[in-house]
Amino acid sequence: MSQYTSMHILRMALCEIREHKLNFSLGLLSVLVAGGCIGGLATVLRAHDLRSQDILETKEAEVKEAMAKLEDDYRIITKEMGFNVLILPKNQNLSEFYAENYASEFMPESYVDTLANSKVVTIQHLLPSIQQKIKWPERNRTILLTGVRDEVPIAYRSPVLPLLQPVPDGGMTVGHELHKSLGLKMGDRLQLMGREFEVTELQPERGDIDDITVWIALDAAQELLGKEGKINAILALECSCAWADLPQVRAELAKILPGTQVIEKRSQALARAETRWRAAEETKSAVAREKENRAVLRAERENLAAILVPLVVLIAGFWIGLLAWANVRDRRYEIGVLRAIGLRSHQVLLLFLTRSTFLGALGGVLGYLIGWGVGAGWNGLSPERAGTAMQLLDPALLGATALLAPLVSTLAGWIPAQLAAIQDPAEVLRSE
Repeated sequence: MSQYTSMHILRMALCEIREHKLNFSLGLLSVLVAGGCIGGLATVLRAHDLRSQDILETKEAEVKEAMAKLEDDYRIITKEMGFNVLILPKNQNLSEFYAENYASEFMPESYVDTLANSKVVTIQHLLPSIQQKIKWPERNRTILLTGVRDEVPIAYRSPVLPLLQPVPDGGMTVGHELHKSLGLKMGDRLQLMGREFEVTELQPERGDIDDITVWIALDAAQELLGKEGKINAILALECSCAWADLPQVRAELAKILPGTQVIEKRSQALARAETRWRAAEETKSAVAREKENRAVLRAERENLAAILVPLVVLIAGFWIGLLAWANVRDRRYEIGVLRAIGLRSHQVLLLFLTRSTFLGALGGVLGYLIGWGVGAGWNGLSPERAGTAMQLLDPALLGATALLAPLVSTLAGWIPAQLAAIQDPAEVLRSE
């Protein structure tokens, strides 16, 4: 019997809706607006996230490509430019060094091994050397004698190709002005300070002190100069991580080799590379700023939704309550007749609540879907994202709306339904 009564009440509620279309439609419209706001704002936020993802992925790809190209440019530049960091003894007078083009003070050769075995990150390609301006007694020429050895690899890094090929034992590399004026050829055997060397390389013209320089093996130069185990310079290459930040290089090396000082050789090629590098860094910063701006914009939209959605739901609930009260007032005679023929108070209450629940469920789901459709059509996404409308649909929020809307509608219609349920049928019929 109760099942029959429930079915009967449902049919009565549907008939009531059919007979009072305007009242129901106005209530439905309010729920549609509330559900549309929820669905539309949620869709706009999801579209914003997809747009942000597209923008940031594009910018990050551009930065990655630019940085890869810069790394290649840097390798080419440094290969052509050579070493650009010079580590000198701490007590070396720089004015004297710049005037003479070599250091007069010395430091232990072991410094280069200490540096290579450290966790240094700002430099690479370590080349110890000893230089001194001497008189070449056998040729009666003033030369800059330079002793070098193989580049010392950084212990914790992968091996890299050397920037300079080492001078072989017993070999000699001769600067352009010297070999040209002395008429030297490859393979010539020469005496230098009483020791014989073979010419293994003739340098091209460079237009600086290198043109009067003779390079030999480090240990041979140390022996000729009486400076065994000593060097007066370590050449190195500044890593890209420390470009335009010589204080960073100096600070790191001061911790590892406190008995040294650092100077940096500049060049137009390096300056151009640093300019491009700074441009790439600015692009990376722009990506970070874009990400921050997108996050701020999303937060603003979330704040708007946090204010607008509760306000619209509250207004919709108030409007539904007013319409339900008007419906009860206009149907007082019908309610009196129903009560007179045996419909109980709780059944009258159930009749009106069923109507409100149905109104909320239908309006909430349709409203959300309409809002989703409008938001998906006005998403501002790229053509590649045109087919992603389903990605903008939030099933969890749709389900929550389908539960929330009838709940709010039912609560809004509760007081009018209670008023209808407690009416005295005799009083209503007598007044009518």
